[in-house]
Amino acid sequence: MNSALQGSPTDEHGQDDVSPDDPSGRESKARLKRTSRSRWLVEGLSIVLVALVFAFLLRTYVVQTFYIPSGSMTPTLQIGDRILVNKLSYRFHSVHEGDIVVFSHPPLEHCGTKIEDLVKRVIATPGQTISLAHGQVFINNKLLPEPWLPNSPNSVTLPGPDPQEPFSLTRPYKVPANNYFMMGDNRTGSCDSRWWGPVPKSLIIGKVDARIWPLSRFKIF
Repeated sequence: MNSALQGSPTDEHGQDDVSPDDPSGRESKARLKRTSRSRWLVEGLSIVLVALVFAFLLRTYVVQTFYIPSGSMTPTLQIGDRILVNKLSYRFHSVHEGDIVVFSHPPLEHCGTKIEDLVKRVIATPGQTISLAHGQVFINNKLLPEPWLPNSPNSVTLPGPDPQEPFSLTRPYKVPANNYFMMGDNRTGSCDSRWWGPVPKSLIIGKVDARIWPLSRFKIF
């Protein structure tokens, strides 16, 4: 008596039937490949998302780069320079005379610019009295050393345009509490606190730590 192997049916021509399942595993491999591809896509998107969030937090709370659009801080900062601003600096120490800072547009600024953020140098701090004599700056009746100024006519510091404003420095001016008196290094070409008054600390974005571009003029301040 002939016997047939159970589970291996044959057709009338003696050929083995093909099971609907894929014995070769090709379908399983394709399914695994699709799963792997999906996992890679999710992981990639997660990495991109984390990087974007990190970059946003870094730019918002830690450091930010700025572009110099005008010549008010020449020769220290030239038009086209890029600077690195430390936003955490003044959380750990106070603002000092001589610091270069970036701050938001002051309320009384009226120099015709449409720049949201400005960069100047801190010349006087809260409670100090600033005055001018012979084109030079005096703080509390003492000459302020300004090694950052070039030896040129642009270094002469003159009063602001409105003698009726106390901050124009036509006479000694005491800087109010929580405010800072700012000037550009290009004294004859800078619209600064002599024009629109001292800057509240709340408007200061951060301290300029470095000039990072162009690389040939890289400098840590």
